[in-house]
Amino acid sequence: MATMKSLIGLINKIQRACTVLGDHGGEGMSLWEALPTVAVVGGQSSGKSSVLKSVVGRDFLPRGSGIVTRRPLVLQLHKTEEGTTEYAEFLHAPRKRFADFAAVRKEIEDETDRITGKSKQISNIPIQLSIYSPNVVNLTLIDLPGLTKVAVEGQPVSIVQDIENMVRSYVEKPNCIILALSPANQDIATSDAIKLAREVDPTGERTFGVATKLDIMDKGTDCLDVLEGRSYHLQHPWVGIVNRSQADINKRVDMIAARRKEREYFETGPEYGHLASRMGSEYLAKLLSQHLETVIRQKIPSIVALINKSIDEINAELDRIRRPIAVDSGFFFRPGFTILELCREFDRVFKEHLDGGRPGGDRIYGVFDHQLPADLKKLPFDRHLSTKNVQKVVSEADGYQPHLIAPEQGYRRLIDGSISYFKGPAEATVDANSSYLITFCYNPQMLLFFILFFYQELKRFPTLAGDIAAASNEALERFRDKSRKTVLRLVDMESSYLTVDFFRKLHLEPEKEKPNARNAPQPNADIYSDSHFRKIRSNVSAYINMVCDTLRNSLPRAVVYCQVREAKSIIISKDICLSLLNFFYVQVGRKEKDKLGGMLDEDPQLMERRGTLAKRLELYKQARDDIDAVAWK
Repeated sequence: MATMKSLIGLINKIQRACTVLGDHGGEGMSLWEALPTVAVVGGQSSGKSSVLKSVVGRDFLPRGSGIVTRRPLVLQLHKTEEGTTEYAEFLHAPRKRFADFAAVRKEIEDETDRITGKSKQISNIPIQLSIYSPNVVNLTLIDLPGLTKVAVEGQPVSIVQDIENMVRSYVEKPNCIILALSPANQDIATSDAIKLAREVDPTGERTFGVATKLDIMDKGTDCLDVLEGRSYHLQHPWVGIVNRSQADINKRVDMIAARRKEREYFETGPEYGHLASRMGSEYLAKLLSQHLETVIRQKIPSIVALINKSIDEINAELDRIRRPIAVDSGFFFRPGFTILELCREFDRVFKEHLDGGRPGGDRIYGVFDHQLPADLKKLPFDRHLSTKNVQKVVSEADGYQPHLIAPEQGYRRLIDGSISYFKGPAEATVDANSSYLITFCYNPQMLLFFILFFYQELKRFPTLAGDIAAASNEALERFRDKSRKTVLRLVDMESSYLTVDFFRKLHLEPEKEKPNARNAPQPNADIYSDSHFRKIRSNVSAYINMVCDTLRNSLPRAVVYCQVREAKSIIISKDICLSLLNFFYVQVGRKEKDKLGGMLDEDPQLMERRGTLAKRLELYKQARDDIDAVAWK
């Protein structure tokens, strides 16, 4: 179990992970902003860079006039064992170690220019630098651009407000420790850093005051009123700093030697000798390190609460927009598995609609029970079998030789003409059934329950949804064509072979009746009389009614056999041309990962959002595990 000394390292680890994720501040309370930090605030030429260099013991920061710091620098210090080699690492170049601190300075300049260009514009994207050295304490500092009052040449007019807004976004957070730097040779009342700290931390609980440049104050003056808290009182003691002189810089006096000179200044000087034990950059670093550890320990419960709340919120949003598709390295990798699972689910829901597990199958039955009978009743048999048309058809069928007894050719023509009308209702039944089946695949808005699967699950993947619908539609069109051919053959079969017994029975029935004056055959009866043609019409109508009853039963059987039964077997069919799942098995096996990924394409913004959430979820879970592994109570 790690000890309390690990707390700063713990926060450093979480902070680095947040930076990689792009979580480095902004609107709302992010994890990065919830982490206790020390923000270094001061006006330009307040000595910020000199203080940081002294704390680190290395000359590693860029030099120059104007705005030198144009991006926040997250400086994480890691104390190593005595005798170990110092080195630095940047988060943006994790595999590269810098042992030459002049190269560190150059890397900061280059990385700043990479984001801001050569202009003097600023950026809120931080640079994260870790330094491992036996000459530092465990501490994390954030160096911010220096506050300024006037924009100089090359700077945008808004630079003054832009810098203040950036600095304010850090120091106004309740978990931020403010390191406010003020030059001792200036009136504390005019200090930009103290003015801002007073606004965001009026009680001074989060502010550490640092008076810099003590050694260049006018002769006869000192900074005791500030350092002893009389000029401006804070909850924490003020710390005085002696910056490296320009002569030392020119002579390239190293920072370790500068630290010694600073200690000698306070220990031997008459003004500050009684305060020497709590003056200097080394004391400041230790003070901040101890306080940061204490604040971290106090804030961990609220950090854990924020992490747990964020995990719950991310899981809820991922459930709402669906979780990302993982990719495995095997042949049957995750996208293919996902595609086939969606196809199986599509097949299951499709069958439930047909079998009655969900609404939809009843509509097909409605075609058989309502539409088909209604269409049959609308057939124009009254017109086709009118006495006038019967006479016309029979006469034309006789040709030059009138029929002797029964006009057989006339009967056949009347029956053939009547049966041909059945083709319309037969095809309409097939088309209506096909329309409902395709509706399930192509128009899910028509069925409320179907939306619950197709529209919610497959709307994530419009390309895949289109592929499934298109493949299903193609198969259903094949079934429709097969069904249409079958029902038309049923109608044609009724024309190709007439039921002879039906007409024989009609002929025998009059002979069984007792002869009387009305029914007895008249030897001189006119075969072209109206009663003769009405009799033919009656016989043909009776036969057509019999055919109608037959087709009313056989047409639904043919449709179910050729369409519904086949549609239910789309996925389990062994015929690859008609099997949706087999089709996808073959196609998925042939496709490369990128092509499979193309089938699972989604809205780019949705994919980006889901990916961000997944990474953030992983970060928060890891952070929670890391905190649990540290003895912080």
